[in-house]
Amino acid sequence: MKGNNENKAGSAEEFSTVNSQLSIELNGIKKTYNKETVTAVKNISFSVNKGELFGLIGPDGAGKTTLFRILTTLLLADEGTAMVNGFDVVKDYKQIRNCVGYMPGKFSLYQDLTIEENLNFFATVFGTTIKQNYDLIKDIYVQIEPFKDRRAGKLSGGMKQKLALCCALIHKPDVLFLDEPTTGVDAVSRKEFWEMLKRLKAQGITILVSTPYMDEANLCDRIALIQKGEILSIDTPAKIIESFPQQLYALHSSKTYKLLQDVRNYGGTDSCFAFGDSLHATFKQGAEKEVVAYLQSKGNEDVEIKTITPSIEDCFIKLLKN
Repeated sequence: MKGNNENKAGSAEEFSTVNSQLSIELNGIKKTYNKETVTAVKNISFSVNKGELFGLIGPDGAGKTTLFRILTTLLLADEGTAMVNGFDVVKDYKQIRNCVGYMPGKFSLYQDLTIEENLNFFATVFGTTIKQNYDLIKDIYVQIEPFKDRRAGKLSGGMKQKLALCCALIHKPDVLFLDEPTTGVDAVSRKEFWEMLKRLKAQGITILVSTPYMDEANLCDRIALIQKGEILSIDTPAKIIESFPQQLYALHSSKTYKLLQDVRNYGGTDSCFAFGDSLHATFKQGAEKEVVAYLQSKGNEDVEIKTITPSIEDCFIKLLKN
């Protein structure tokens, strides 16, 4: 009996150690709307380690915002449990609101207040001051400080984004939730924003970020691919790409639409999708050897084909197909 008790104690201690490494944990989360006629998320389970930059990747309507609202205590799940920073999202909602920062997808600051007034307001709500936590937001705030007297409603998309991030950080949160923070901003602002996130991660802040942009997935430590309320895969971007089950080919021709139709009609094609001015395709074993001859017989005289490394978007499409 003594041995059994020791094993149980060891398991409990091990469980406690594992959970102390987690900032976010979801188990069997389900949420429906319209009297259970619309399922937003179903049986979602995953965890985020402390200090991790974790990406929730999926198109609009995949369930990302619903999960964010549940984790930030703004919405109750129908089923399942969730913990943030060791606190239960239902029982300990007050503690969670004090230790997380949340930047919703829609700009939600006070449009009639200036940059400085918005920041002072949020600092006051959390019982702190801009001066007290200035080091945390300094790299971001210096970019908008010259316009501190400008009303928030008059700011550009990139500047609104930086102000919203400052307001989410002003109380020095342990966990940061960013719901599609780069949607609707220019490419330069997107790049700058991700550089900011890297610096925040270096300061030990856990970051859960959602995005519909597949290219941003590679900037995360780990990602969860989500579609129609279900998780398709969770791993590092590199390992998700490594798990792509077939050789991927890129095909190009001056007549892209005709090429797409002909490749899809080829009996040896497994999958084929348009990517910019090229096609990404996989073929049944050995069928790629005959595809060029087949396409030329269909009038595609300038076909180019080469092997390529899959992107996260290729992996996402493959998972959907399966």
